[in-house]
Amino acid sequence: MDYNIYCDESCHLENDDSNVMVLGAIWCPAEKAKEINKRIREFKQKYNLEDSYELKWTKISTNHYSLYLDIIDYFFDQDNLHFRAIVIPDKSLLNHEAYGQTHDEWYYKMMFTLFNNILDPSESYRIFLDYKDTQGGKRISKLQEVLRNNFYDFSRNIIKDINLVQSQHVGLIQLTDIFTGALCAANKNINYNDGKNKVIQRIKSKSGYSLQQSTLLKAKKINLLIWRPSSKGANFD
Repeated sequence: MDYNIYCDESCHLENDDSNVMVLGAIWCPAEKAKEINKRIREFKQKYNLEDSYELKWTKISTNHYSLYLDIIDYFFDQDNLHFRAIVIPDKSLLNHEAYGQTHDEWYYKMMFTLFNNILDPSESYRIFLDYKDTQGGKRISKLQEVLRNNFYDFSRNIIKDINLVQSQHVGLIQLTDIFTGALCAANKNINYNDGKNKVIQRIKSKSGYSLQQSTLLKAKKINLLIWRPSSKGANFD
């Protein structure tokens, strides 16, 4: 079967204003993607928003959250939608020099770890990344290299292609942004506005997870890996 994977990242830069970093991905059968994106547009219309309105975690406010709760409920009601994320709770603990790597090299190792539990060698995938800057082409090239080498996918039967897309045009990227942002916020232990807190609580309630601990490796609907560095390598909580 063909699948689409939609990726987003929160606070992934080495030096920014957040110690918490999240890499997240939502995937679904490729044949269902059009229907799901259409349903997301219908939720926007329900709240009198244009199709072009971009759903984003940063837009959730005390007076603007009901739409996002509807979207969260929709995700959990659909058997075809799945979310996986890696959470790095404290980037300040990273010591790239000790492992002879740059932050970018470590980033691609984390991306491989993210996809490793999603990709099935008997299936095929198209991966969509949110366009963020002019380095996107380089990121695609490196990610393709890393994934195809690790899966021995030299004939490109598993990973068909990786594409940069504008998030405002792709509802499933926007949905990924919501989950990734909520997960990042849940691991910061900061008191957010009432709307953001309600979205975090809805995800916790629907999933049955605290969002601060790893799930079972084979968890399908929501699959989380909390990653911490240690002197012996990687720690997983």
